[in-house]
Amino acid sequence: MSGLIPSRRSRKRHEVRVLRAQGLYGPRFRDVLPAFAGVVAAVCAVAAVLAAGYRAAGIVVPVAGVAFLALVVTAAIRHGRPGARRRIGYYTADELLELDTQGLALAVARMLRRDGWRVRLMPAPDRPRLCARDAAGRRIDVAFRPVAEPLPDEDTPHPHSHRGDQESPLRLVVHRGVFTARDIRWARREETIRLLDGSALRQWAAGARLNDLLPPGR
Repeated sequence: MSGLIPSRRSRKRHEVRVLRAQGLYGPRFRDVLPAFAGVVAAVCAVAAVLAAGYRAAGIVVPVAGVAFLALVVTAAIRHGRPGARRRIGYYTADELLELDTQGLALAVARMLRRDGWRVRLMPAPDRPRLCARDAAGRRIDVAFRPVAEPLPDEDTPHPHSHRGDQESPLRLVVHRGVFTARDIRWARREETIRLLDGSALRQWAAGARLNDLLPPGR
């Protein structure tokens, strides 16, 4: 039995090393120690503030502080839920990949609203469209590319005219993949065309603003 125990321990250590190398075993204590120390320090600081408030103004300060913290924690939990996060226009890269064209149109509509645009969604079986306007009166029409097909032969994203406004809207084409060189050359020849590829789309979904991601015009 004395020779069997070290053998089991060595096999266990080897399995743990393999799992850690694959990122499947979980963090070690020394890896989580800084975060744990930070949490302890934050809790102690909050307790000290509440105690000082109690000595200065009575029970009202601790009660109000605890109620405020409860509201903050509740709001953070609700905001962190996937459904609530997506409804306000935040998506992970994996969530974007799982969307069909209709779902992608809805996601982009939510992201536009997050950036302050008023959006109208015009669903279609294969090519949905978005028409949006911001507080400054700028307009943007959005089309979606499920695959990287040549763009020059495609219809304009939003063929409907806007009464009382002669200025041409910005036309944005969204694609989760990569545009071809021919697509990019075509877009550069057009003053109102902008292309948003998968990399920029993921940044937008993570919280970046659309104006910071659009390439400049001619």
